[in-house]
Amino acid sequence: MSMIEMRKENHLSWFTSESVTEGHPDKLCDQISDAVLDAILTKDPYARVACEAATSTGLIFIFGEITCDCYVDIPDIARKTINKIGYCRPEYGFDGDNCGVITSITEQSPDIACGVDRSLESRLKGEANNFDRLGAGDQGMMFGFACDETPELMPLPISLAHKLVRRLAEVRKKGILSYLRPDGKSQVTVEYVSGIPRRVKSVVLGAQHDPDIDPQELREGLIEEVIHQVIPSDLLSATSYYINSTGSFVKGGPVADSGLTGRKLLVDTYGGMARHGGGSFSGKDPTKVDRSASYAARYAAKNIVAAGLARRVEVQVAYAIGVAHPLDISINTFGTGKVSDEIILKLTQKHFDFRPGAVIDQLELRRPIYQDTACYGHFGREDLDLPWERTDKSGELREEAGLSEDDTLSRH
Repeated sequence: MSMIEMRKENHLSWFTSESVTEGHPDKLCDQISDAVLDAILTKDPYARVACEAATSTGLIFIFGEITCDCYVDIPDIARKTINKIGYCRPEYGFDGDNCGVITSITEQSPDIACGVDRSLESRLKGEANNFDRLGAGDQGMMFGFACDETPELMPLPISLAHKLVRRLAEVRKKGILSYLRPDGKSQVTVEYVSGIPRRVKSVVLGAQHDPDIDPQELREGLIEEVIHQVIPSDLLSATSYYINSTGSFVKGGPVADSGLTGRKLLVDTYGGMARHGGGSFSGKDPTKVDRSASYAARYAAKNIVAAGLARRVEVQVAYAIGVAHPLDISINTFGTGKVSDEIILKLTQKHFDFRPGAVIDQLELRRPIYQDTACYGHFGREDLDLPWERTDKSGELREEAGLSEDDTLSRH
């Protein structure tokens, strides 16, 4: 169902998003991949990194393509990351000190490297503009999204789902609910009336726990210390709670389920509210446009909504490998714009440079900032100073669109 359909008068609809804790097997792999990336970028900001991880019972397999001028101890990085997440006790069935770590690393393909090092524009024109020299590290389409449902300009379902699993980790680490273990998931269904969020219809929490905890004590603890601490009371109206709905969640983490880098794409982005190009983020250096262009598209989308040009916007950017300039940039405001999509597109093309070299430079992406994004989402992170979350261009956009401060769209 499109957002336009959702905004029909008195139209009732629902939308559901999920998130996972840092102890979820897939997220564990994302964090290991980005921990390796950060360690390398600390020593070699121009390194080419495509690092992935897989996990199963008692084992981490780290593989990929890395070209750099430094050495990092990848098994040690993996073990420290696992222990930090909370898998540090043998009784959990998986711990950083005792699991096996296997690595298989090669260098970046020269066929890819040549197009990144010297873009098509540079090869055709000789000495090109500095930002024309770096070609895109892959083909594909990337999406950025923003909406006015929350202060951080994210969809409400994924915002609440992230906050629930972050709270799960907090009450575990602080000992507030000492019986919790690292693995866990959340899911939130929000009811919309004419496209405006009105209440939380249901909350699903899966929380790994010690074997001797009473199920009723667990349920009451999670409702009081997690759900009620996260979701505003005015949204909890006739809300259904599903807490460990199979009855028990003792066995968790890699011993219960395999994990793989890049398998939680909608958790990383907008919870399914916006489209996704299919490329994952974690373990990739910023020449990979799957990551950097998605950040750039979010940066543009967030500034457009913060400027009041639209209540909801999706920005799409498309690339060819080895080519600096995007093949296409498109805008969709789902009928919520204060000005036309064509005007917003022109302003976007004027104020946002989507060439990979320009994105890397403006967003300062050649530095170790990635491991913290590998859990609880890459967008809407008010706890982190992420450059793509800034709204520093919203004033210019509003002024050039001919809008005043009074015209800025109020949030619902």
